[in-house]
Amino acid sequence: MTRLSVEMLAADPVEPITSAGHAQLGIAVLLGIAVIVLLITKFKLHAFLSLTIGSLALGAFAGAPLDKVITSFTSGLGSTVAGVGVLIALGAILGKMLADSGGADQIVDTILARATPRSMPWTMVLIASVIGLPLFFEVGIVLLIPVVLMVAKRGNYSLMRIGIPALAGLSVMHGLVPPHPGPLVAIDAVDANLGVTLALGVLIAIPTVIIAGPVFSKYAARWVDVPAPDRMIPQRASEDLEKRPGFGATLSTILLPVVLMLLKALVDIIVDDPENVVQRAFDVIGNPLIALLVSVIVGIFTLLRPAGFGKDRLSGLVEKGLAPIAGILLIVGAGGGFKQTLIDSGVGQMILEISKDWSIPALLLAWLIAVAIRLATGSATVATVSAAGLVAPLAADMSTTHAALLVLAIGAGSLFFSHVNDAGFWLVKEYFGLNVGQTIKTWSAMETIISVVAGALVLLLSLVI
Repeated sequence: MTRLSVEMLAADPVEPITSAGHAQLGIAVLLGIAVIVLLITKFKLHAFLSLTIGSLALGAFAGAPLDKVITSFTSGLGSTVAGVGVLIALGAILGKMLADSGGADQIVDTILARATPRSMPWTMVLIASVIGLPLFFEVGIVLLIPVVLMVAKRGNYSLMRIGIPALAGLSVMHGLVPPHPGPLVAIDAVDANLGVTLALGVLIAIPTVIIAGPVFSKYAARWVDVPAPDRMIPQRASEDLEKRPGFGATLSTILLPVVLMLLKALVDIIVDDPENVVQRAFDVIGNPLIALLVSVIVGIFTLLRPAGFGKDRLSGLVEKGLAPIAGILLIVGAGGGFKQTLIDSGVGQMILEISKDWSIPALLLAWLIAVAIRLATGSATVATVSAAGLVAPLAADMSTTHAALLVLAIGAGSLFFSHVNDAGFWLVKEYFGLNVGQTIKTWSAMETIISVVAGALVLLLSLVI
């Protein structure tokens, strides 16, 4: 789910690095993915190396010059780490601060004390949906996963029973509800009404997240019964703390970046003037990097100071917090490199050209095109923007509500079956300590359920409104 800037998305298509025809390109994609899966599952090769080799294999099968394939892969890796890496690092530091200060203990103990085993999945999906409303998926992951892992471990809950609802809440918000970038760009492309799209998006999101979260998690927990990985679980704070931060202070520190990003989104909608001083100020304050950085700085005073941490302990805490995520950063970056290789090879353009001749209803066409591009490129944002650009002319004669439903159909299709070319796939795999097969059975299946259920609800609503 790597983000692309609006400027990049609006730019003219880049010349593909290969002149391969559609058939050869399609075969190359399948073979490239097969190489990655085979190296990881059969030969137990590290995911970073497997993704690197798979990207080179894809380019070779597509007949692209090796030097251009290398450039595509490295640029994709670099842009992914640039966009996601700092966020993961700041999130890891914040997570370590929460753990060592006792703040995470306070949150987890409060949740365990007030939520019953039956209500826990519903509690997690509600928390994730609220937090995920203004957040990019990656930011929500780094904020929520430490709490999810601790709740699962200490409450003796199935990791999938707790984790899947949290992931579902984040993912549904990402694909269906503004102010996420994908839906916003699609709204602009088809000239849909933001308020109507937001209202219908929330209406569709509620049943979708229930089915893909608490309901599906029952089956996911049976299919994949794994413990929370010890290496990713923040350890219980030591007993030599002067004082454990209060629940209110801890929760406020966690929610601070959420509030800052939500304020930015609201100001963007209300002011709607990029040159306005207030909007420019909130664009900076609500930037995910700044929002998380501010939260880390605030955490020094709300979490570490009450626990008796001095300056010397702060440096060591940051170092220890960053250590476990080194491998994750490389894997997520390599996933972005593979995705960029796919895009530069012309796979997205191939899907668009093939789909032009499909004679089916506009809403279903929008969903299918987004699905095809999502499967090919691994990027929900690329799928959303590409599909929106293709079907935008169809919205000219649509009513306000149907134009909004067109945006939501695209958003639903863009979430279909996340797999090895999606950086989010590797993020979930590593944080939850899963293998590729287990990630497909849980995360990929959950994403598919979200896509299909939301798409079906869009079509159903189109018949009654």
